[in-house]
Amino acid sequence: MRALLALLLMACGSEATPAATPPVDAAAPAPVCQRLPRAVAPETCNGSKELCERTFDKVTVAMTHNAMSNADDKFAAPNQNHSVQRQLDGGVRGLMLDTHYYDADSGQTSKTRLDGVAAVDQAYLCHGVCQLGKRKLFDTLCDVTRFLDGHRGEVVSIIFESNVTPADTAEVMKQVGLTDYVYTHGGTWPTLREMIAKDTRLVVFTESDGGTFAWYHPAWSLVFDTPYSFAKQEEFSCALNRGKRSNGLFLLNHWILDPIANPARAAEVNAESVLLSRAQKCAMEAGKTPNFVGVDYYELGDVLTVVRKLNGL
Repeated sequence: MRALLALLLMACGSEATPAATPPVDAAAPAPVCQRLPRAVAPETCNGSKELCERTFDKVTVAMTHNAMSNADDKFAAPNQNHSVQRQLDGGVRGLMLDTHYYDADSGQTSKTRLDGVAAVDQAYLCHGVCQLGKRKLFDTLCDVTRFLDGHRGEVVSIIFESNVTPADTAEVMKQVGLTDYVYTHGGTWPTLREMIAKDTRLVVFTESDGGTFAWYHPAWSLVFDTPYSFAKQEEFSCALNRGKRSNGLFLLNHWILDPIANPARAAEVNAESVLLSRAQKCAMEAGKTPNFVGVDYYELGDVLTVVRKLNGL
């Protein structure tokens, strides 16, 4: 994987921190996320009446690995075929998103935000480096906002692998309206019905700098996961990777790097005979059913069928 990225980067140019640019034009209009009318809450929760009285930590959802890295948005070596909007429309309720700073003028990934450049103009979703594919964080988070606007009975989770500061992430979240929906954990997980009633239907985790804002939860204090660097199906393991099994939320990482995401391999391991068997095995070892089933190419294989079965539906 690293060798492939290195070869691609030789053609794209190496990562650099560009020189400071002049202050942004104060007259430039800020982008606007066109909101949808708030939908009426249905009788179902995440598509099922049976899930409404379950607490968040007792529900399983499909989660897309590197959700932003998709063919619809023209990423090189994508992990998904479809955009985040289509993922949500297709039944995905968990997103793994990687954020980076990117300088559009120089065409380079940057380690920090440039002076005089607004967060909304430099915070991007990229996989590793933005030269291999990028989309503004604002645009994708606006898609999430609009989905929550129009689907009142749905609860969504995001795990950020963040290379953008909490303050800049929060600023973009505020600009798209997602802070209207964020949930803040207080020690006991509510039921989906309670989250829907209060309209706190977005649960946000970050792999670093969590806790800066109450809703910006430190992932590995609340979640534990399995390893994720599997080169073949025979290597799948239920071993503890990050976090502690007492954390209460379980992320099952279920994909193959061959050396990058491969649709044919994803279809094989996303098949019910493979995915359900591994999820049940890991549930027995961990003493807990996975809450997040992280996959590549979610629409290939039987991911949503397996999620329903893990929920007992």
